[in-house]
Amino acid sequence: MKQNIILALVFSVSCFFTEEVSVTVYNQDFGVVKQGITLDLKKGENEISVSDIARHLQEDSVILRDKNNSRAFRILEQNFEPEPLSEALLLYKNEGKEVDFKVSEYDAVTKTYKEVIKKAKIIRSAYVPHTQAYNRYGSQYAYAQTGYGAQGQPIVEMDGTIVFGLPGRPVFSSLGTDAFLKPTVMWKIQSEEQGKRDAEFSYMTGGMRWDATYNCVVPEKGDVMDIIGWVNIDNNCGRDFKNAAIKLMAGDVNKINDPRRNDPYSAADGDRKALLMKESTGVEVKEFDEFHLYSLPRKVNLLDRENKQIEFIRAERVNGQRFYVYDGVKFDRNYNYSYDDYGRRERADYGSMSNNKVWNIFEFKNSAENNLGLALPKGKVKLYRKDTGGSNEFIGEDTIDHTPKDETVRVYLGNVFDIVGERKQTAFKLSHKRDEVEESFEITLRNQKKEKVTVRVKEHLYRWLNWEVTENSEIFKKNDSRTIEFRTEIEAGKESKITYKVTYNWK
Repeated sequence: MKQNIILALVFSVSCFFTEEVSVTVYNQDFGVVKQGITLDLKKGENEISVSDIARHLQEDSVILRDKNNSRAFRILEQNFEPEPLSEALLLYKNEGKEVDFKVSEYDAVTKTYKEVIKKAKIIRSAYVPHTQAYNRYGSQYAYAQTGYGAQGQPIVEMDGTIVFGLPGRPVFSSLGTDAFLKPTVMWKIQSEEQGKRDAEFSYMTGGMRWDATYNCVVPEKGDVMDIIGWVNIDNNCGRDFKNAAIKLMAGDVNKINDPRRNDPYSAADGDRKALLMKESTGVEVKEFDEFHLYSLPRKVNLLDRENKQIEFIRAERVNGQRFYVYDGVKFDRNYNYSYDDYGRRERADYGSMSNNKVWNIFEFKNSAENNLGLALPKGKVKLYRKDTGGSNEFIGEDTIDHTPKDETVRVYLGNVFDIVGERKQTAFKLSHKRDEVEESFEITLRNQKKEKVTVRVKEHLYRWLNWEVTENSEIFKKNDSRTIEFRTEIEAGKESKITYKVTYNWK
């Protein structure tokens, strides 16, 4: 009986990167890394490893493909070793085993300390992987370099006793075959022919994010401002990127996290504004699928655990508008308000507490006519005003969401010092059948500034959807089903009073 014997040859082959790395950073704590790679393959099964990768690489996102022929080779297996060699990792790999320790002991004869080798069994290493040890906002950041976690100490057994903490410096007889100096991806690749292949290697990685900061400077008088926009890029992925081409994706990309419309302008106008941005700062912006993609003008070095700022927008003489809002309703969080039907109908004190702060709001139109008209990614808006001496003084900041062209950017800068509001309930009447409520309010605004101001007074009709304002001292407009707004002008050093009565019914 004849047997067919198949000899499987496995080759360890070389590979090297051929192009500068390209990184696309998303503002949702991840990025996509793309890099050209040359594979020198033998016919048959090949073993390849790559170490110059991000430590937070997401192994199920890896793409390795031939640029010219998608059938040139196929990946049989892929393994990812994210943890580089460290003392903590070797202790973890030796849990349950005995390890030599250099221990300092006192010699009573010579009255000196000397180092001796003693054996101890590793019961618990207290090792924490890099992906858990690094937490930008958490308490474990200090443990990222050592690999030891904040949740507990190592435990060893030495001389028949249990010891918390390491008794000395561990000495390992060998590294083992599964120890890596850097995070490593390993492939087994089946190639149909021998030769060099021009391939593309890409993957997603956690630990990368970006956002925008807009510094707006208004003159000593007036609200016509200059805007300088910066992008802030955080790299905490565990890899340095040298001479990298950086792109920034803006938008709400849906991404599944394990246990975190189209801009309405025409293509022609979008291309024109993108060209203006590229000429002023070098940053190129374009619509990409349902999002916006910003390409930085030059390659940069983006090191691990580095925060880098790059200017991406510069606009002059942008018209802004300041206005004041008084929202006088105050709900005390420590007071047990009932939001059920009984509370809305029968509690006279429901919503009657007063807030005396007036909001300082600044807004501007993101339009071409206003020297903008760009897709503005989300971030912080900081406002500065020039003082008499020419210095810029900070006067407030707020965050904005992704803002398309022709939308209004509105920023809350804080509360006004010299305008004070007061709101009080002047009458409350519940009908005999308990199906109707009449409620009256008086709103007083005092202007201690040196010039006349206009204040927008917002009132929330919170008791019920069926309401009617039956008496009012000033004209109001209905903002939505439960909000009305008065606008009142107040002379310098004067006050203004607004009164109104509202009737609710549950008939």
